[in-house]
Amino acid sequence: MTGSGGGLAVGVDVGGTKLAAGLVAADGSVVERVRRDTPADERDAIVPLIAEVARDLVDRHGLSRVPVGVGAAGLVDRDGTVRFAPNIAWVDYPLRAELQALLDGPVTVDNDANVAAWGEYRAGAGTAAGDSLVMLTLGTGVGGGLVLEGALMRGANGLAAEFGHVIVDEGGPRCSCGNRGCLEPLASGTAIGRIARVGLADGSAPAGSTLRAVPRDEVTGKSVTVAAHAGDAYAASVLATAGFWLGVGISSLVDALDPALVVVGGGAIQAGELLLEPARAAAAERILGRRHRTVAPIVRAQLADDAGLVGAALLALAAGS
Repeated sequence: MTGSGGGLAVGVDVGGTKLAAGLVAADGSVVERVRRDTPADERDAIVPLIAEVARDLVDRHGLSRVPVGVGAAGLVDRDGTVRFAPNIAWVDYPLRAELQALLDGPVTVDNDANVAAWGEYRAGAGTAAGDSLVMLTLGTGVGGGLVLEGALMRGANGLAAEFGHVIVDEGGPRCSCGNRGCLEPLASGTAIGRIARVGLADGSAPAGSTLRAVPRDEVTGKSVTVAAHAGDAYAASVLATAGFWLGVGISSLVDALDPALVVVGGGAIQAGELLLEPARAAAAERILGRRHRTVAPIVRAQLADDAGLVGAALLALAAGS
């Protein structure tokens, strides 16, 4: 495998703690993967790291001028400038331009949930979905991506599909964005941990819950999910609460956008059906005209941790075609 990149691209998923990269073929298959820790508090160290990882992947396969796609958490505008990143010290940071100065091939930069949605649409759960898909990524926050009529929707400024900040409960908990009752503080992985800790603190969690033996500050979305899968009824009820709010949010998105499919991914989806079944039930009760229409199925993402890097690479290939 030598010469130009042909049908290959490098995809990079930049998070607050890790950088996942891969050399990806046009069908979405990953030829090689690389993971590095992200120096999140060293803004100027991240771009050289991305460039180094991309060059290493390209060089090891004897390629040249391979497109590079990057997905970054935060508000990313159409020219690849990160207007704000919640976990990295980027404000109005020209990420695409900085990377382009260090790399030979063309560079594409987009929001991390956008690229994950594109990855699922092209190579994951959405491959049989027709021409539209809504994706929600549940992790520290709630990200979103939207494909309509076969195209990734970015909005006028490139900042569309921030579904985590759709308000579903005006009197609900404070969100990191400053508003109350956004989907993010009610249905994210972080929210699952918070809901469980509130129940443990106010005494509503039953005495028999295994979570009572866990130090309060160690009760996280992950530990709740592990306990629920082990049969802890309280932990399962916490996931059901988060799933309910997820379904409320999805119902509004379905009413507004009428997608063929809703895909749920991110770290919190390890809860599986314990989260998705309550979400389906809550959405089904609220979607407009539900008895007279085809309602979008709500399914689990298929690409797991590869969704971001695969989607970023496929977007880079599409941009260069």
